[in-house]
Amino acid sequence: MKPNLPFQIRKRQLCSLVFFGILILIFQFSFSIYREKQVYKTPDIQFVSEIEPEMILSEFNPNDIDEKQWKNLGFSEKQIRTILKYKEIVGGNFKSKEQFKKCYAVSEEKYEQLKNYILLPENNSDIKNNQFSFKSFEKKKLNIKGKFNPDSYSQKDWENLGFSEKQAAAILKYKSYLGGSFISKEKLKECFMISDEQFVQMSPYLILQDKTPENLANRFEKKKETTKINHYFDPNELNAEQWQVLGFSEKQANVIVNYRERNLKGSFKSLEDLQKCFVISEEKFEEMKPWIRLSVIEKSKEEKPVIVEKTDFSRINLNEINFKQLREFGFTEKDSAGILAFRKKLGGFINKNQLLETYEIDRALGEKLVYITKLDNSSVAKYSLTEAPEDWLKTHPYFRYSADRIIYYRNTYPDDKKIWKWLKLKPEYEDKMRLYTK
Repeated sequence: MKPNLPFQIRKRQLCSLVFFGILILIFQFSFSIYREKQVYKTPDIQFVSEIEPEMILSEFNPNDIDEKQWKNLGFSEKQIRTILKYKEIVGGNFKSKEQFKKCYAVSEEKYEQLKNYILLPENNSDIKNNQFSFKSFEKKKLNIKGKFNPDSYSQKDWENLGFSEKQAAAILKYKSYLGGSFISKEKLKECFMISDEQFVQMSPYLILQDKTPENLANRFEKKKETTKINHYFDPNELNAEQWQVLGFSEKQANVIVNYRERNLKGSFKSLEDLQKCFVISEEKFEEMKPWIRLSVIEKSKEEKPVIVEKTDFSRINLNEINFKQLREFGFTEKDSAGILAFRKKLGGFINKNQLLETYEIDRALGEKLVYITKLDNSSVAKYSLTEAPEDWLKTHPYFRYSADRIIYYRNTYPDDKKIWKWLKLKPEYEDKMRLYTK
């Protein structure tokens, strides 16, 4: 029989067991916490980082900016490529904010940040209802850093303030017309390029007197045209001296000639072009209007009746119409060439309305042609995704942005149904592509 151990020894052993038990529990608990922290969590993928550098936004047209400007708006290179591809898919231009918003590279947060600065109508219905006007795009907020003298501002300074390049140039021309100085807040406010809202923003910061001194005001009153016009004239044939004969000052005459030669590329195309010249007052324009014989207008009036439709367009196949027939129908050379080039890239129209996707054509004339003509698409080439030639995929307007993925997927698993599923296209893009697939 074994001798009993002393009580103190047994007590010491019991304490050791308890101590080691507690250590084991602590170790297991710590290890379980560590494992939980190591569990992989799928990151939230966002096209636009939530933390973006602070930027001063100004109004922009997404159809006119380049890759560098997209980058300045906070987009990554990958997002920019996606946006530009999407723009091509929708016809080369964003037609509305609604359409721009649908681009999956633009997050909800980024769109909310940019939407008030986008120079596009809210949706396509605004264009159809003629509700779209650039007047609605007046500057919301100018970038004013403190008091300033507008007389010392250069073209770049006005642009940094929040005006576009053309607006800044027009403001400087107006200053030149005033003799090299805006003189007073009153005179600056009269500049047609500065809206009332923008002037209200600038006014507290302008280092200018409020009112125009009487001696200078009288000088500008004398500049008002007093010569009465009593003969017909063509504004496209007048030089600076002849404009002065009509009652304009030397500076005003030079501005009108420069506006015609530089801004309008040599000729006034319409009365509206002439009316937009800021040195021609409303009163002077109304005085001149009855005597204007604009050669461009007269020619266009003569040309329209001359266009006799020798071709019976109701019998024309839209896939066979040629350049001469398109010109006969009334399209310009540029529009006619554009229609034929787009049709060639597609390999032929499958439905008539595809013609209206041609970049910047006369839409009203296009709709008329679509309504009148017939369409035979039996000779248009169609392929399955697994059989389509690589060159065809990479050059076709509807397929080229998905071509590399299609080629990759069909090499892996040559099944059309699977490929369509893996492409994950927006319905409107897929519908267009399916027009040319078997």
